[in-house]
Amino acid sequence: METTKQKRTIVHLELEGKHYYYGNLKALCDSWDKEDIGVAYNYLKNYGIDEEHPYIGKKCIIRKGTIITSPHSK
Repeated sequence: METTKQKRTIVHLELEGKHYYYGNLKALCDSWDKEDIGVAYNYLKNYGIDEEHPYIGKKCIIRKGTIITSPHSK
């Protein structure tokens, strides 16, 4: 039986002191309008968010990172 750790990308939205987590930018932007977070999906897509380069706007902060889960049996 082979086990491997799984790595998954996570997008973290910090808005009004609360924290929300998404699997990708599209899921985040499907949940929030530009008026809510102060930025549009196309802008974020081109911005190039990564662990070293978060988006810091007037209304929110958006970070991208990696979650490492426990080993999964194959």
